[in-house]
Amino acid sequence: MLDKFDKIAAHKYYWFALVALALVLEALALFYQYGLNYYPCVLCIHVRIWVVFIFFIALLALKLKQHRYGLFTVHALMSICWAGMLERSYMLLGIERGFVEGSCNMQSGLPAWFALDKWFPLVFEVQEACGYTPELLFGITMAEALIVISFMLFVLSLVLMFRVSFALFFKKSH
Repeated sequence: MLDKFDKIAAHKYYWFALVALALVLEALALFYQYGLNYYPCVLCIHVRIWVVFIFFIALLALKLKQHRYGLFTVHALMSICWAGMLERSYMLLGIERGFVEGSCNMQSGLPAWFALDKWFPLVFEVQEACGYTPELLFGITMAEALIVISFMLFVLSLVLMFRVSFALFFKKSH
């Protein structure tokens, strides 16, 4: 079983799958925004930003997957991204369901040096206050789907990162 994780960790199809997943998630978000008029809140924008990071790290991984330290680095970065997306998804679901106190404002909270909402407003501009997310399929809301996806991929990413670190730091290279 652990050998399968070792193979997945450096396999190009794993990284291509993450690139494809990121593109699908962004495309779905934009479809719901522009096709179905469900406008994004600040937490939705933060999730989109994490998805963009995931996309670029997966692309970087396709270049670095043959280098042991590079592979460890991209798995560590990917784990951070999935953790960030999981936290934002949890907040989104919490506000939707009422188990997280607080509200969202109409500001992205991004610093001036990283003003994605100003540079790419069609994708990253906050247009609505938090409160609910649209239903996708079978009564599952976007927040529910995001938390499940981000949790599963966070756990997978951690497992792969630890497998790569084990191979890097504890196995003797021949």
